[in-house]
Amino acid sequence: MSRDSNYDHHISIFSPNGRLYQIEYAFKASQSSGLTSVACRGADSVAICTQKKVPERLVDPESVSNVFTIVPSIGCLMTGIGPDCKALVQRIRYEANDFQYKYGYPIPCAQLAKRIADIAQVYTQSASMRPLAATAILISVDDEKGPQLFKVDPAGHYLPFFATSAGVKEQEAVNYFEKKVEDLKTSNVDDVARTAIMCLGSVLGSDFRGSEIEVALVQGKQRFKKLTEDEVEGHLNAIAEMDA
Repeated sequence: MSRDSNYDHHISIFSPNGRLYQIEYAFKASQSSGLTSVACRGADSVAICTQKKVPERLVDPESVSNVFTIVPSIGCLMTGIGPDCKALVQRIRYEANDFQYKYGYPIPCAQLAKRIADIAQVYTQSASMRPLAATAILISVDDEKGPQLFKVDPAGHYLPFFATSAGVKEQEAVNYFEKKVEDLKTSNVDDVARTAIMCLGSVLGSDFRGSEIEVALVQGKQRFKKLTEDEVEGHLNAIAEMDA
C-alpha cells in the first residue's frame, strides 16, 4: 500500500501527490450502479438515454427511473447511488423553484448547473459533509442560447457539452460521440434520440428492448418529455431498418 493511503481519512486533506482520495472514492462510487448514461444535443433538441435495470422481479418497473423532470423546460439524468441521486434531484428542484420564486422567470440551465456545482464543491471542503456519489446531466433548450447540455460531477466540476456520458462505459461513449459530433450539430430531434440510443447500444455491445432503456428529450419550446416504451420501440425499429 502506498504512503498516500494514510491521507484518505479526511475529505479535505491533500495527499503529497495533490490528490483528494475521498473525492476519488465518490467518483468510483458513482459508477457502482453499473449503469451507463449518454446525452447529446442537435440543432434544436437534446436527448438523454440510459439503461434501466429493475433489481427484483417483484419491484414495480414504473418506480425505477434515473430520468427526472426538474421544471417543465429542464430535465435531469442521474447516474450513481440511488439514494444520493434522489437527494441531489430534490436539491436541484428546490434551487430551480427558489430561483423562479425570487426572480419571476424560469432558471436558465447554465445557471442551475453552476448553482448545483457550487453546492457540490462546498461538500468537498468540510469534514461534516459527504460528496454525493451522483453525476447529474442537465438538459434544456434556452430561448437565447438554444440547446443546452451540462454535466455536473461529485467534485463540483461542470461544463457545457455537445455530447457526454457518465457511468461505467463513459470513455467508450465519449469516443463514439467524437466521431458523430459534427453530424449532431445539424441533426433533428429524431436523429438526436437515435444517435443516443445507438451510442448506448454500441458501447454495451447489445441490442435493447423498449423496456430496458430510458430515453427523454426536450425540443424547442416544448416541455421536457420522457418517451413511452412504445415510442422507444419505434426508434429501435427505425435503427434496425437503418442497419438492414
